[in-house]
Amino acid sequence: MTSTVIVGSSVGGVRTAQALRSEGYDGEVVLVGEESELPYDKPPLSKGLLAGTATADSVRLLTQDAADRAGIRLLLGHRATRVDVAANLVELQGHDPLRYDHLVVATGARARPSPWGERPGIHVVRVLRDAQLLRQDLLDGGHVVVVGAGFIGAEVASTARLLDLEVTLVDPLPVPMSRVLNPEVGGWFVDLHRRHGVRSIFGVGVEAIDGELGDFTVRLTDGSELAAAVVVVGIGAEPNDGWLRSSGLVVDNGLVCDQYCRAVDADNVFGVGDVARWFHPGYGAEMRVEHWTNAVDQAVCVAHNIAHPDDLRVYAPVEYVWSDQHDWKVQVVGRTSGTTEHVVVGDPAEDNRFAVLYTRDGTTLSGAAVVNWPRALIGCRRALRDGSRLAQVHDALTAQASKVQE
Repeated sequence: MTSTVIVGSSVGGVRTAQALRSEGYDGEVVLVGEESELPYDKPPLSKGLLAGTATADSVRLLTQDAADRAGIRLLLGHRATRVDVAANLVELQGHDPLRYDHLVVATGARARPSPWGERPGIHVVRVLRDAQLLRQDLLDGGHVVVVGAGFIGAEVASTARLLDLEVTLVDPLPVPMSRVLNPEVGGWFVDLHRRHGVRSIFGVGVEAIDGELGDFTVRLTDGSELAAAVVVVGIGAEPNDGWLRSSGLVVDNGLVCDQYCRAVDADNVFGVGDVARWFHPGYGAEMRVEHWTNAVDQAVCVAHNIAHPDDLRVYAPVEYVWSDQHDWKVQVVGRTSGTTEHVVVGDPAEDNRFAVLYTRDGTTLSGAAVVNWPRALIGCRRALRDGSRLAQVHDALTAQASKVQE
């Protein structure tokens, strides 16, 4: 019997295991996880679970019963330490090595650690235990300082306001998410947070964090200071690829893979999710994407390629990510950046619904950021798949917006 070992028990690993069975794969499937927890979903960690509207049980991706029914062997609480590519073995901490015919690397990414210390009261949010500890501290009340205004930091700030806490959001960039979107749109997010009672300090960094839980002093680079009961650090993530570095596999900001998501130097090793850096033939470049949807879609592709090696599928997705901040549901599709030309449909100052359309060549739609407008998102995703012109999409959304206003 053949064996596929999947290292990583978050959404990418779980969906790969499930998709293998859906594809008719009848070999052994082993799902290895570093955490002892049953697999769980991560987007709710900075939202529902932190707010108390979700529980650890409600965010489970896979129960033991479901795994047993699908013939998925769960091996939790064991960290992968090395791959012996020549012998087709995965070495684990506290367990005998596992032999594989196919290996799927789905170890995701870890939160970039706080450069100001990691003592109690200074939090990152990446795993279930992080969210549980942060919620405990938030329930004690007091001023919360969030360092980093990316998606995670902004969501934590929004959730903390739902708990009626005083919140200050700090970021060295002039406006939030200006690298992902652009300064104009980032400015609208500043206004969003201020309308909901979040104090924003942008263009200023953190020099040091002194004190202890309940009594921190956050010293900023402009010489000012913030008193805080709790500090949350959301300054990005790093791929969990260190355990691969002695294997001989090509590792460079993630496991480097081809267009089929196979490791470039090992045809029976695949990458899925945040840890995978693969060649996107549509863009002609390698890319690594830290999005939930990417992990799900990539898992399906990898499962197909393992189960059907004579019918390999290229993985060339249209990127998609979402974020819930206050009363905005922000959905970003395709390629956007702070330097890309853009046009706006709708008025965020007057309406809680708008779309920002991006083009990299001046004529063709390359991406979109859509707020509280589901029909616009559907249209933009379709347009990106079809290679539609920017003007065509702009006119269609403008007409759609006019009909709603009539």
